[in-house]
Amino acid sequence: METSELLKKVRQIEIKTRGLSQNIFAGEYHSAFKGRGMAFSEVREYQYGDDIRDIDWNVTARYNRPYIKIFEEEREMTVVLLVDVSGSLNFGTTNSMKRDIVTEIAATLAFSAIQNNDKIGVIFFSDKIEKFIPPKKGKKHILYIIRELINFEPENNNTDLNIALQYLTNAIKKRCTAFLISDFIDTYDYENALTIANRKHDIIAMQVYDPRETELPSVGLMKLIDAETSEEVWIDTSSKATRNEYKRWFDDRNEHYRQKAFTRSRVDNISIRTDEDYVKAMLSLFRQRG
Repeated sequence: METSELLKKVRQIEIKTRGLSQNIFAGEYHSAFKGRGMAFSEVREYQYGDDIRDIDWNVTARYNRPYIKIFEEEREMTVVLLVDVSGSLNFGTTNSMKRDIVTEIAATLAFSAIQNNDKIGVIFFSDKIEKFIPPKKGKKHILYIIRELINFEPENNNTDLNIALQYLTNAIKKRCTAFLISDFIDTYDYENALTIANRKHDIIAMQVYDPRETELPSVGLMKLIDAETSEEVWIDTSSKATRNEYKRWFDDRNEHYRQKAFTRSRVDNISIRTDEDYVKAMLSLFRQRG
């Protein structure tokens, strides 16, 4: 993309998503993702009913009477966006491709994080870690993230959610809130990696999908191309049995990742169609957690 075209696109995304985060999501985001960590504040003398696990033994020994540590909730958070940039995101049969919706969702979350005085970082992944932008604050940082969301070209087309989740677990030492944004078209079982990552961090999964992925139209012979493997196959969509089989495949895969992976891992999740308003889905998620 040429520089002038890219800057124009960045500006369009900035105006739309910053407006959403300021006018719609500000309070909801803060309530849903307020700091959950605890930071040491001060010590005071032990009182009846205090938790003995909070006793500061060094101060206690110095003054020869028990003192406990007082903790305060940490308001500042670290937010990490795990953004799927695999080939299957370059698909869309409505006004937007899946990648466009992912970009807008990620940008909205980034502006919401900055407004909440949180650090924000991004992990771009396919079946490898394509790029890591370490968490930082500031508008300049946000605009850099948006430019990358719009213009980033991955080296690989396939998807491996395990790689992204394991990288998050290892690379981000302090507990963070992580948004996993993907279409979840992955042939690997990522439940174990998701469970481990969610024990250390607070994971929220966001599935973006196109309505045409849920069922096929009856238009006769159709050539389908796998965007990740480039494999081609012809199918007869005029056959009701074929259309039913395809829908059953999508529903089964959806059921697997939603019920098995997310429910067992206790990961909050939402699904967003490319032809629907993602604002509504995000607000619903925020309020559910608030």
